[in-house]
Amino acid sequence: MHPTSLPGDFGIGTLNDHCFEFIDFLADAGFKYWQICPLGPTGYGDSPYQSFSSYAGNPYLISLRALHARDLIDDKILDELSSLPESFVDYGALYKAKWPVLDAVYETCVHGTNKIRPYGSFADFKKDQDHWLEAYSYFQALKNHFNGAPWYQWPTECLSFQKAQKSKLRKTLERDIDAQKFFQYLFFGQWNGVRTHAKQRGIQIIGDIPIFVALDSADVWQDQQYFQFDKKTAQPTAVAGSPPDYFSENGQLWGNPLYDWEALKANDYSWWADRIQANLDMYDVVRIDHFRGFDAYWEIPFTAETAKTGKWTKGPGLDFFKAIKKKLKSTKLIAEDLGDLTDGVRELRRNSGLPGMAILQFAFGGGADNYYLPHNIQSNTVLYPGTHDNDTGLGWYRSMDPTTQDHVRRYFEISGENIGWDMIRASYKSVANLAIIPFQDILSLGSEGRFNTPGKAEGNWQWRYSPEQLNSLKGGTTQYLKKLAQLCYREGQPVANVI
Repeated sequence: MHPTSLPGDFGIGTLNDHCFEFIDFLADAGFKYWQICPLGPTGYGDSPYQSFSSYAGNPYLISLRALHARDLIDDKILDELSSLPESFVDYGALYKAKWPVLDAVYETCVHGTNKIRPYGSFADFKKDQDHWLEAYSYFQALKNHFNGAPWYQWPTECLSFQKAQKSKLRKTLERDIDAQKFFQYLFFGQWNGVRTHAKQRGIQIIGDIPIFVALDSADVWQDQQYFQFDKKTAQPTAVAGSPPDYFSENGQLWGNPLYDWEALKANDYSWWADRIQANLDMYDVVRIDHFRGFDAYWEIPFTAETAKTGKWTKGPGLDFFKAIKKKLKSTKLIAEDLGDLTDGVRELRRNSGLPGMAILQFAFGGGADNYYLPHNIQSNTVLYPGTHDNDTGLGWYRSMDPTTQDHVRRYFEISGENIGWDMIRASYKSVANLAIIPFQDILSLGSEGRFNTPGKAEGNWQWRYSPEQLNSLKGGTTQYLKKLAQLCYREGQPVANVI
């Protein structure tokens, strides 16, 4: 469950008391992990997998209630924000309402008479995080200056971080750059509080790192030499995606620039090592999204209208993971090895030692040799009834054809009336070392609880639960989940493989 789905008064889930309460629920119910989507700042489309930075946090997640408690926000401003919807995230309205409030907090803390530093020294934060913070903050200030245009449409003098450092705009935008740094200071101050509470309650947080970065991001703007780019046009020569599959008959055209793996290797994959380390600093365990791209990735011409015209291109393979293991002391990683699982992908995951993933919703409607059926799952696996890209268990079952529904009923020996909980129990009882349960399935929600539909351009990432829904789980459901964990020997120490 992503933090944006938490309850709250101001339009989106934030790192507030509701977040702490959710962690308490997890601990009381016998869970050891909370898995989330990437926490980076989002732009058009609102996808956490298309972030403006691999390092930054999303300012939307900053708790205004926590800042109000420190007398940094006026009551009247909070009253105005309370008009934002509570049942879903309206990102358009949030964009208009929250940024001015955060900017006012910056003025109060940095330029006002009340120079409060709620999370320690702002100067020390800027110094410690300068390796990414300067470029990201300048990137965001320029984006605002150019009315949201992507960086590759900016004037020539700003087409890279290195060029822009010499521009007169650097001094002109100095105040806005510092404000962006302050927003990150607030985010990480609050996130560190969440991490501390989770640790106290015995909860580890599993983060998510997309294999690719967004084209319109500070990552690409700062380090174009590591991507397949046409230097003359400031455009990628090829972009990422996935071929036609279960989710989309046209495939998925993600549009992310592809890596120049030879350039990355020449620098001993240091760019990637830094990125992974930053995520390991934010989370206890990191899931690498689209792991199969390290074996081979779907290369699509930049001018293509769909992903159908792509081709498979060989990735860096095991050499990459050996380099990462050598560079980083502790690398607790999970491989998202879903999709077209070739022998090469399976071999790479085995040789890397990483646990892979299995999805119960992908198991039914075929033969007994289906890789995702519980009797075929290996122990070095993280098992999910479904992920953020799937429908809820109940919604999925209702949408399946009668043959698939019959397969589900016969396999689990059930009626199918409570399929969400049947899949939860099957996950707990599996041999998989780790089972991750979508919160919507615990709430017994149908398709109205779906978080993301791949290939759908709008309406994603908006779902939120209500305080009443969480309260309804306390007591009976919490006790049942804890007893289920005890029954299935899942109440002991957390398990996560280390490469």
